Amino acid sequence: MDMIKCNIRRLMADQRIDDISELIRMSGVSRNSINKLYREQDIETIKLETLMKICDTFNVRLSELLEYIPDN
Repeated sequence: MDMIKCNIRRLMADQRIDDISELIRMSGVSRNSINKLYREQDIETIKLETLMKICDTFNVRLSELLEYIPDN
């Protein structure tokens, strides 16, 4: 099955963001959306606008936040 890998945990660690609540405050993104990314569940349902806010918060490209892994 194709998979989308999210690097939000690594980005949080790199920037010393200790918990999801801190990321919510910094980004203005809902807890529900951040939880989906953090748990790597239903990522495909997250709006592009939301992903862009998170990228802006971390100052990264979308390709650094998400990685598409096709089936072999």
